[in-house]
Amino acid sequence: MIHVITRFQRPSKNLVEQFYHFSAATVYEAAGRIGSVNPEIKPLGKGVRLTGPALTVQCFPRDNLMLHKALQIAEPGDIIVASTDGYVKAGYFGELMATSAMARGVGGLAIDGGVRDGAEILEMGFPIFCRGTCMRGTAKENLGFINHPLLFGEVTVNPGDLVLGDDDGIVIIPQNRLESVLGATRNRVEKEKEKAARLREGVSGVEINQLDKVFKSLGMVED
Repeated sequence: MIHVITRFQRPSKNLVEQFYHFSAATVYEAAGRIGSVNPEIKPLGKGVRLTGPALTVQCFPRDNLMLHKALQIAEPGDIIVASTDGYVKAGYFGELMATSAMARGVGGLAIDGGVRDGAEILEMGFPIFCRGTCMRGTAKENLGFINHPLLFGEVTVNPGDLVLGDDDGIVIIPQNRLESVLGATRNRVEKEKEKAARLREGVSGVEINQLDKVFKSLGMVED
């Protein structure tokens, strides 16, 4: 069995960059409401953002050995997406690992578990989404898997899928859908601008969204 797959197809840098200025919620809606990661996995601090291709890591519970390996093989811009096999009450990643990640150009970390040295990492500016902070240490004794399909926060993530995270949470977009989702996202943004203009003119959301039909079908009674 291969534990670490070092080579996988990543989306082009140009394609990834075109998602930088879109919100996670907008992309999620444009994609057909797919890929929303469990909202209990949150940004370490307000304003933290992730945008980049996934490098997946399956850790052994309370063991961060494979995260160290991931930092060794990650390419600039990669987002390390890590599962802890359900053991979230440990600090799998800290200040020293963040220092290494930044030196190697890693784009960020999304982990279904805890991290520690939270204040120091925020000050450094390394973007992390996690279950929270936890001072409990981890071992470096057990193998896991890198760049295999991963179940992360209720979403299946494959290496090279787009990871997009902001204050609203994380959305995962399959690599083979990026072009179509990008187009749908642009269209949605334009339509939202048009709706916003009408709302500023005083038109109600009921009229814009044609909700009278919904109310009628539900038998709503007004007096």
